[in-house]
Amino acid sequence: MKETTLIGIVGGTGPLAGFDCAEKIIDQTIAEKDQDHIPLAILSFPHFIKDRTDFLLHRENKNPAYAIVDVIVQLEKIGATVVGIPCNTAHAPPIFTVINEELKKRSISITLINMIDETMEFIKSYFPNARSIGVLATRGTYDSGIYSQALQQRGYKIIYPDNQGRMKIHQAIYDKKRGIKAQSIQITQWAAQRISKCIDYFYSLKVDCVILGCTEIPLAVPLITSKSVCLIDPTLILARALIRETYPQKLKEIKI
Repeated sequence: MKETTLIGIVGGTGPLAGFDCAEKIIDQTIAEKDQDHIPLAILSFPHFIKDRTDFLLHRENKNPAYAIVDVIVQLEKIGATVVGIPCNTAHAPPIFTVINEELKKRSISITLINMIDETMEFIKSYFPNARSIGVLATRGTYDSGIYSQALQQRGYKIIYPDNQGRMKIHQAIYDKKRGIKAQSIQITQWAAQRISKCIDYFYSLKVDCVILGCTEIPLAVPLITSKSVCLIDPTLILARALIRETYPQKLKEIKI
């Protein structure tokens, strides 16, 4: 096989999020035929990577960082030079810092894209007048302060759902029968409605943008019937960053 630049995606965090990232890479690639598309590899080991929110909430002792690093090492072995992790919670410092430390210890020279930093740069570039940003996320993401720290450093006003809204998001993602993790392919209206109500809450507060800060949430966007609010999809931003770092000439112009 001819040697070429390969994008790597850490799958399994959750399982459909990795393939959603791959689909968005395909969608954001300038191509006229099969051969114009970008080489990429997904390794999905959901049974191997512990739940990130459970770890951050101290319900799981094993840091998922180590399993994620093992996946990145395997991606490097098959030729990946740039890797993305389509999981917001995996970017929490207690996890992401350990990932970077382990990669350094193992002398892995792969480029790891930081999805949170890319999201901040995206907002700065495409929404320069934005001042208030809503964040929809899991409890682990909220409690770890991934987005609050990044947004505060850049002077944004951060808006979170109230406690009831946070519970709705948690249920929409984690409910064992109707949540998105349980019903990823056929997302339930029950889950989508909970997300819609939280977005309506942000609309009532007139926020400038809403970050969909869990990679399961964008999967529900086609079913969301909320009022018009600018939605920021970090998975899409990660996909575009992976193209930019490997085949920038193939990156489509973004449509806002």
